[in-house]
Amino acid sequence: MSMILIWAQMDLPPEHAHVIIEEAKPLIEAALAEPGCEIYTWSHDPYVPGRVNVFERWTSEAELAAHFKNPAYTDMGKQLRSRGPIVAQSRKYRVDAQGPIYDETRTPRADFFDLVS
Repeated sequence: MSMILIWAQMDLPPEHAHVIIEEAKPLIEAALAEPGCEIYTWSHDPYVPGRVNVFERWTSEAELAAHFKNPAYTDMGKQLRSRGPIVAQSRKYRVDAQGPIYDETRTPRADFFDLVS
C-alpha cells in the first residue's frame, strides 16, 4: 500500500494570515484525529508574507477520500476565505518507496540504497 503526501501553498491576505490560521486550528486538529492521517501541518513561510505551506501524510487513498467528505476538509475553504480571497495550489503524491537519507557512513544519498531488487 502506498502512502499519500499532499503539498499545498496558500497566499492569504498578509494582514489576516495569522488570525485565519489560528481560527482554523479546530479544523486542523480534527483532521489530525481522522483515521489514516499521520501528518497534517501548516506553517507560515518566513520569506513571503501571508504564505502558508501545508504538508499532509495519509496512509491510504481510501482514508484521504474519507477526509475529503469530512467537515475538517469541507469547512476549511470557507474558513480560509473568511477574511478575503486566497490564491492556492496543491498537489498529491503517491509514494511507493521510502528510505533513509544517510547510509551507514553518515553520507547523504539521493538513491534508495536500502531497497532490495
